[in-house]
Amino acid sequence: MLLNVSYNNEQVVRKIDAAVGKPFSLKERVKRGGIGIGHLIITEASVAINNLLILDNNRNVCNIEMRPSGIIIGFRSLLESYAWVIPYHKLTMYKGEAETYSIYKETQFIKLTARPTDKKIHNFIKKITAAKATYLSSKDIPS
Repeated sequence: MLLNVSYNNEQVVRKIDAAVGKPFSLKERVKRGGIGIGHLIITEASVAINNLLILDNNRNVCNIEMRPSGIIIGFRSLLESYAWVIPYHKLTMYKGEAETYSIYKETQFIKLTARPTDKKIHNFIKKITAAKATYLSSKDIPS
C-alpha cells in the first residue's frame, strides 16, 4: 500500500498500524540495536513508485523502518512524503549483485544499492530477513 504521509492524518496512521503494527517502544528499539536505516539509493522502481520519483530532479533515496509485522519504506517526491507499507507475509527480498537489493510486494518493487564496504546496510537487511523469519514462524498467516 502506497500512502501519502505528508500530513498528520489519523486514517492513514490507522491503516499503517493495521498493516504492520504500531511503532516499537524506545526500549524495544534499543534492545534490537535500531529499527531503521536511511539514505539508501533507489536505482529502479515499479511504475507506480517511479511515477512519483520522476517528478523532481533530486537523487532518489529512501529509508526503511521495521515494525512488528512488516516494514515501511519511506521516500520523498517534490514536497510530499510517501510510505510504502509492506507486511512481512507479502515481503520478498532478493540480493542481486554484490551491492544490489530488490524488495518486492506482489507486483511493486524497489531496487536499492549499497556500497559493499557499508556493513551497516548489509547487516540491517539481514536483520529484516531474520525478523521476517521469526514473524512467519510464530504467526498463522492468511493467504
